[in-house]
Amino acid sequence: MGSLCAPGSGRGAGARQPRPQAPSRRGRRPRPAAHLRQAGLPGTAGTGGERLPSGRHGRAARAGGPVRAGARTAHVGAPSPAPRAPAGPTRPPMHRAVRSQPLRPNQRIPVPYSCSSSPARSRAPVAANRSLGAPGPACLPKLDIMFLKTHKTASSTVLNILFRFGEKHRLKFAFPRGRNDFYYPSFFQRSQVRGYRPGACFNVICNHMRLRYEEVRPLLPAGAAFVTVLRDPAYLFESSFHYFGRVVPLTWALPGEDKLAEFLRAPGHYYDPGGFNAHYLRNLLSFDLGYDSGLSPASPAAEQALQDIGRRFHLVMLLEHFDESLVLLRDLLCWELEDILYFKLNARKDSTVSRLTGELYDQATAWNRLDARLYRHFNASFWRKVEAYGRARMARDVAELRRENERMRSICIDGGRPVDASAIQEPSMQPWQPLGQKSIVGYNLKKRISKKHRKLCRKMLTPELQYMSDLGADLWLTKLWSRVRDFLQW
Repeated sequence: MGSLCAPGSGRGAGARQPRPQAPSRRGRRPRPAAHLRQAGLPGTAGTGGERLPSGRHGRAARAGGPVRAGARTAHVGAPSPAPRAPAGPTRPPMHRAVRSQPLRPNQRIPVPYSCSSSPARSRAPVAANRSLGAPGPACLPKLDIMFLKTHKTASSTVLNILFRFGEKHRLKFAFPRGRNDFYYPSFFQRSQVRGYRPGACFNVICNHMRLRYEEVRPLLPAGAAFVTVLRDPAYLFESSFHYFGRVVPLTWALPGEDKLAEFLRAPGHYYDPGGFNAHYLRNLLSFDLGYDSGLSPASPAAEQALQDIGRRFHLVMLLEHFDESLVLLRDLLCWELEDILYFKLNARKDSTVSRLTGELYDQATAWNRLDARLYRHFNASFWRKVEAYGRARMARDVAELRRENERMRSICIDGGRPVDASAIQEPSMQPWQPLGQKSIVGYNLKKRISKKHRKLCRKMLTPELQYMSDLGADLWLTKLWSRVRDFLQW
């Protein structure tokens, strides 16, 4: 669930009962009923007329029973208990993952309508680095998410999942001003957010940035979940080298046809840390996370970076175990299976992928030693989460996810597979291409899709920039650059 409202004031058994709420004046929003504020849920008179969810959540609320939102359980409709001072440090809340009842099409989850900077609305953060364990009481979906979109890690696929969920529940996205990233590779600043004003609060932040945690944190409610995704550094380096190589001038002088192999033969000879866009070619994960990509892996600063990331991020996903990662994400956020269905987006043609031999793999790993340490650390913590989730349970849920993905593939995708950019029929389905090449594949929608699945199919296949435009993002700089590229035939 998103951020909870401020608790109402407690009233004793003999306290004077509040008067019935008068109808609101036209143009003014009525305040939620006191018992709903106490429960941490907006009433039907809240912002945008949000309703309580259907299913077990709504039935519990209407009957005065317990409603679980994150880790808090409140009795909606019951008298408000008197506030008590905490006896000691409070543990971060942790909801249990269950298959909650789906919402009806005309209903949506309550959305936050105030900013996290208000102490009254703050709640304890989600438990960091903990699996949610076995199914238990019903929970409400979490709405507040910061996804650090790292480069070349299937993060565009995760972005599509977040866009769909946010659109479905009318969440507020923090989009960049005029472009599709937060002025990367500069450090993130709040002023880069479109429409930012001091005190502004958002549900979702998910575009490319170079993280500066202290700038991001105040933009989200206190209980927001922080998530990112990592990839084996050797394979990430290969992907980044081919995707960004043409915009990294130091690669232009590399001799021979296999520039990647030549670079890895003597990277210290070719690499200039101060070169334009050189960050794409060394320890890119650490750079995206806001750290100096030239740090020694054995330095105290590198150790501190690992501790910072582990403390701040509730889930670090792994590309190599993407389906397992999505199951853990679903568990963390208390989402439905439909919310995490996906098709692979922004993927390269197989013919453009270099096959890393054992020697090249070792060389690429050695060149990206800082990222290698980062990956080893969170690979270990990832499998601890899987163990806590339960291996057998994980296997069942991954199999279920893959079955549903295959079912949607048969429903949505013409031919059942991706096609080259030249074979994509709808211009609106064309993915962004790297400079000077057409290596990113896309999809064609089937001509005949049932009304039930038509909208979901299109959303699942919509490329990142087009989806951002659909959600109201202002991309004038990105579009201008696209026109320049088209004119110059880049």
